[in-house]
Amino acid sequence: MAKRFGGNRGLTRKTPEMSNTSGRQRKSRCTCRTEEKIACSPSPNSSGESSAEHSSGVASEELVYKEPSMYDNLLMTLGSVDAPLADVYKRRQREEEGKSDTDRDEDGSSESLSGPEEESDGEESSLSESERSHAIGSEPKETRNVGIMGQSEDDAYENNEASDTDQEYDLRVDEQSAVNASEVACSFNSHLAYTLSKEELDNLLKKKLKYKVLPSINILNCKWEGTQEYSLEDLSKYPDYGLKLKLYKHWLDLFKTSGGNDFHSSKQILFFSLCNSYQDILHSNKKPFYLKGLEEDSSTMDAYVMHALNHIFRTRSVVKKNDAKLAKLQDIAKEEILSGGGFLDHGFTRPKVLILLPLASIALRVVRRFIQLTPSSHKVNVEHLDRFSNDFGAGSKEDSEDKSVVHDDQKSKSESSKPSDFQVLFGGNNNDHFMIGIKFTRGSIKLYSDFYSSDMIVASPLGLITKIGEAEVEKEKDVDYLSSIEVLIIDHADIIAMQNWSHVNTVVEQLNRLPSKQHGTDVMRIRPWYLDGHAQFYRQTIILASYLNPDINALFNHHCVNYQGKVKSVCEHKGILPKVLLQVRQIYERFNAASVVDADDARLEFFAKKVFPKIKDSIQGGIMLFISSYFEFVRLRNFLKSQNASFCLLGEYTMQSDISRARVWFFEGRRKIMLYTERAHFYHRYKIRGIQNLIIYSLPERKEFYPEIVNMLEGSHNMTCTVLFSRFDQFRLERIVGAASARRMVTSKKDIFAFC
Repeated sequence: MAKRFGGNRGLTRKTPEMSNTSGRQRKSRCTCRTEEKIACSPSPNSSGESSAEHSSGVASEELVYKEPSMYDNLLMTLGSVDAPLADVYKRRQREEEGKSDTDRDEDGSSESLSGPEEESDGEESSLSESERSHAIGSEPKETRNVGIMGQSEDDAYENNEASDTDQEYDLRVDEQSAVNASEVACSFNSHLAYTLSKEELDNLLKKKLKYKVLPSINILNCKWEGTQEYSLEDLSKYPDYGLKLKLYKHWLDLFKTSGGNDFHSSKQILFFSLCNSYQDILHSNKKPFYLKGLEEDSSTMDAYVMHALNHIFRTRSVVKKNDAKLAKLQDIAKEEILSGGGFLDHGFTRPKVLILLPLASIALRVVRRFIQLTPSSHKVNVEHLDRFSNDFGAGSKEDSEDKSVVHDDQKSKSESSKPSDFQVLFGGNNNDHFMIGIKFTRGSIKLYSDFYSSDMIVASPLGLITKIGEAEVEKEKDVDYLSSIEVLIIDHADIIAMQNWSHVNTVVEQLNRLPSKQHGTDVMRIRPWYLDGHAQFYRQTIILASYLNPDINALFNHHCVNYQGKVKSVCEHKGILPKVLLQVRQIYERFNAASVVDADDARLEFFAKKVFPKIKDSIQGGIMLFISSYFEFVRLRNFLKSQNASFCLLGEYTMQSDISRARVWFFEGRRKIMLYTERAHFYHRYKIRGIQNLIIYSLPERKEFYPEIVNMLEGSHNMTCTVLFSRFDQFRLERIVGAASARRMVTSKKDIFAFC
């Protein structure tokens, strides 16, 4: 399939319904349309067909030569092996020449489609794209849902649900107001139905965006900046907040049951409204659950879980309605798909949501919350739940609630030398190599579903990297299930940064590529922007972290190119120096670096010329060098070797036996210098004894580590602390000394600063 479409990548498939979309105004993106309008495309906002049919017809009679589009080439290719498709291609050519008989046929067909769609405005449920496509018989048998009996049962549930929810909707409002409500509450529809113009594509590729302060958005105690003008009134004005009715009612019931008050101004619904705008989001000041931020962390998690569920349910709702109409059309269904754009509702593959998480214990929290927030009628049966609990849980602790875990860990704090946040974070399953597919059907949730039949994939970056590596080595394997991801959520990005952030970059670069195989998808129902290779511009990326570093910032700036724009949190850090309990003089020495690329070399050169000579000939030992990255750790180790220095190592890859020996040697003074990395401290939280002189070669990413490291000087007779920094360390500097002090230290003419 990649070969078929690869040659025409970048072209736009032009159909009668989409001829005038390039002139659509930007503000129409926020004006939502009903799901019926997506299928029939009568709206002038999304296509030119409706306006052309109801106009005087003068413009439609003009004969203008058009270069064959990708859609035309596809018809011609398929027509060479399929006589009916060849007839459709010939009929399409006659239409472009202005033949009126086919125009009348199209009008009649369009009218016949509008009826059943208006009648089915209920909550549809979940079938795979391969299951939906069976109505037109375009898929190989093996690509359909596993278990034919289960498939027919899901279909029966779907039909019953559509009827039931129609009745529920009619009880709430009359027919006209129901249509108006659905027109407003569908940011999903307006986002996916929008067609980008060439000018907009060029601007997106340039990646030159200007952020503006959004004073009306005050969510999670942060200020926000965005590339588009938005306010909370714009984001939360939709009936039911743009949620499917059953999702909204279930969420509201859970909120009330948990003792919550004022759901409409809660943190959950406010952040959900921001997610529902389909902008790229970077929230870099989220207080995590393991740092006494359980309430805020859970509220944010609830918001993106409901957003993901809503996206999945609405995707299948559109497809199910189109399947129902195609079943009624029977013989002429294939011709309708080819001659019109009303049934373009597929991606290349089924999975639409990808969630990247660092640890299996965190994945356990998230997936359990997905199950809890799914309406009861959609989780009559949760398949393989026991297996999931065994794989992702941690013995008897797995059944306890989050609050109980936090309470129990804090209670046992006195019994362990580890900090409470370490106990909470690493108290569960610490596996960082996992990947699981989740499939939502009408009556059940299937865990461990095949990736190509899943609606959502929850994985660690390492788990996905392994699959990508296998696909590169073994030709029969592929990762095409990443080709149609429309919502990417990266939670606890700061923990992932402690693992290996390059894995995240590789995964994101792999998303939304043209697939290598067809995978049973009906190519005639694929959305045009997938075929044009523009899926990355429609993918929403949500990044959540407790701090911002250059790697996370670079991913957001260069790999998140959603046409809806971007929004990010901006926070003024107060600093963490008051948590240093010792009366120790902390000397900050600034070195100059011409660029980010030169910063590492400049740091090592400054250390070699200004710092190391002071400690080389010193009789006193107990010198600890704290280093942020493993790359710096290796360079510094090699430098000390070249100087025949007396040192020992304590890094993330150091053997346990070597660690114990190094700690003893350092404490007894048999080694003057110890190299200690931030990642080693993150995973072990060692308390190093015998430190007399602390040199922070590079500031820690995690601000809470700074007072922990400095407080290790307790018991020292002549304790000193020296910190090296440059202007490119401003993110880290702000979190430790405060935003105001950091700005002064970076721009000042002085190079040395002292804190006591």
